[in-house]
Amino acid sequence: MSYKNGLVSEVCDSMMPNHGANAQTSSPPFTVTADKTTFKEGDQIKVTLNSQTGYYFEGFMLQARPVGSSSTIGTFSVTGNNVQVLSCNGMPGRAVSHTSNAKTTSVQVTWTAPTSGQLGNIEFSVTFVKSTLTFWVQVKSSAIVYNGTITTTNTTTVAPTVASIPGCGSTKVCFSEPNNCNPTTSNGCYFVAVQTSSDQSEMKIEMFGQADGYVAIGFSDDKEMGNDDVYICGKDNNGNLQVQHAFNSGKSSPAILSLGNVSNIMTALTNGKINCSFTSRNTISTASRAASNNEYHLMIAAGSSNEGKIQFHTNKYVSSTKANLLNPSVVITSEEEFPPIVKAHGCLMLISWMATGSIGMIIARYLKGVAKGQGCCGKDFWFVAHVSLMTLSVIATAIAFIIVFVSAGDWVGGAHPVLGCLVMILSLIQPIVAAFRCEPQHERRFVFNWAHSCNAFAIKCLAVAAIFTGLALFEEYDSDGWMLKVMGGYLAWEALMYILQDLNLRAKKKDSQLCSCEPMSSETILLFVFIIGNLAFLIALLVGIGSA
Repeated sequence: MSYKNGLVSEVCDSMMPNHGANAQTSSPPFTVTADKTTFKEGDQIKVTLNSQTGYYFEGFMLQARPVGSSSTIGTFSVTGNNVQVLSCNGMPGRAVSHTSNAKTTSVQVTWTAPTSGQLGNIEFSVTFVKSTLTFWVQVKSSAIVYNGTITTTNTTTVAPTVASIPGCGSTKVCFSEPNNCNPTTSNGCYFVAVQTSSDQSEMKIEMFGQADGYVAIGFSDDKEMGNDDVYICGKDNNGNLQVQHAFNSGKSSPAILSLGNVSNIMTALTNGKINCSFTSRNTISTASRAASNNEYHLMIAAGSSNEGKIQFHTNKYVSSTKANLLNPSVVITSEEEFPPIVKAHGCLMLISWMATGSIGMIIARYLKGVAKGQGCCGKDFWFVAHVSLMTLSVIATAIAFIIVFVSAGDWVGGAHPVLGCLVMILSLIQPIVAAFRCEPQHERRFVFNWAHSCNAFAIKCLAVAAIFTGLALFEEYDSDGWMLKVMGGYLAWEALMYILQDLNLRAKKKDSQLCSCEPMSSETILLFVFIIGNLAFLIALLVGIGSA
C-alpha cells in the first residue's frame, strides 16, 4: 500500500502497507460503520469511513470478510473521483481504496452481498493510512449478521452442528478429556477431532469445550508447549466467535498468523460452550518449519480472553502418544499431567520437611532442657524424639526419591531433580556421621556439633528450594500460584516461631520466659503452636497436590 494511486491489490490478504514501518497498536482515530446490522442475499449496505475531529487519512483499503476469515466476499460500488474498486485474488470489486494521497475525513461506498453461494456473518475491515509511518491495519466494524436462508458452510454460522464422536476411530482422529467423553451429552468434556483427506491436501478440524474466552487445538512434536501449530476458536472484541491460526513458541501468548487457506468455518456459543469446525488446507508447521510426517501430539487448551486476545489457559490436555492423522484407528488418550506416583512423591517430601524434619530440628535446638533425665534407654526425651523424627524424614525422603526416579525412568533435567539429589545425599550423610560421633565430653566434639548443625541447615535450605521448584511444576499452568503463596506463608511462619523460641531462650537465661502454663514449659507451648501451624500449612499443600 505504498502507492499514492491506491492500486494495492497485491496486499489484499494482509492489508499491510509496504511502508517499512510497523502498524500502530493504539486505538485508531478512525471508524468504519454500516447502515445495517443484518443482511441477506443481494442486500446492499452503505459503509462509511469516518475520522475523529482534527484527524484525516491519506490512504485506505476496505474489504468485507466473513467473521474469522481472511477471504473477501461481496462486491463494492463507488461514486466520486477519490475512491476506486479493486480486484483481490482475481475477483473484481472485492476491495475499495484511495486514488490519491489527498487528505480525507470521510468516505462512503456501497457493498452488495452475493445472491448465491454459502454465506454467514461478515465484518468490514479497513486499513487507514494517516502518513507514511502512521497507519492502522484491519480496523473492524461490528459484525453484520446473516439472516438469509442458504445453509452456511464456508463462513461462520450461529448454529452449526455440535462436534460429536461419530467417525472417531474410523474416519477421524479424536482426542478428548476425560477420555472418550461425548461432547453432545457430557458436561465438562473437551473434544477435538481431525479428519484428513486421502491425498493429505486438507483436514477438517472440530473443537468443543466450555470456556470463558477460547478453545484451541495444537499440533506438537512433543508433549511440551512450544513450536506448535495452533488453531484458536475464541471470542473477538464483540463477543462473537472467530477462528485464528497461530504459532506457539513457548509459554507466552502465541503469535497470530494469517488464517491462510481456511474455509467452511462454523461456530456456535451455547451456555458458555464453544464449538467450532472448519476445513484447513494449510500445512501443519512445527518448530517454525513444515513438518514432513503426519504424527503429532494433540493439545487442547481453554481459557479466558480479553478484548479479543487470549489469556493464559486454565485447562490444558496433551495426548499421551502421537496421533497419526492418516490412521484414525489408533486410540488417542489424554496423558495424566501428574500421575499418582508423582503426587505421592510430592506429598512425602512435604511431610518429610514440613512436619517430621522441621519438628525434629526445632526440638534439637530448643528443647534439650525439657524433661531432662527422662526418656528411653538412657537417652533424654529430646534426643529420642529428634532421632525418631529425623529417621522418619530420611526414610520418607528416600522413598520419595526412589519412586519418582522409577516412575520417570530417565533424568528429566531442571533445578528440581538436582536439588532433590542434593537433599537425598546430605540426608544420608547426616545419620552416618552421627553414628560415628565422639563422646559428648571429647575435646573435639564441637567439630561434630558444628558439622551436624551446618549440614542440617544446608539440607533444610535445599529441601525448601526443592519444594518451591516442585510446587512450581505443579502450578506451571496456574496463573494464581496459590500453593507457592502458601509455601511462602509457611516459611514466614517457621521463621517467626524460631524467633520466638530464640527470644524465649534468651529470656530464660535471664530467669524469665515469654509465656508459662504450669506444668508445661514455654518451650513446649511454643512447640505445640509450631506443630499446629505447620500441620495447617501442610494440609493445605497436600490438598493442593491431590487436586492438581
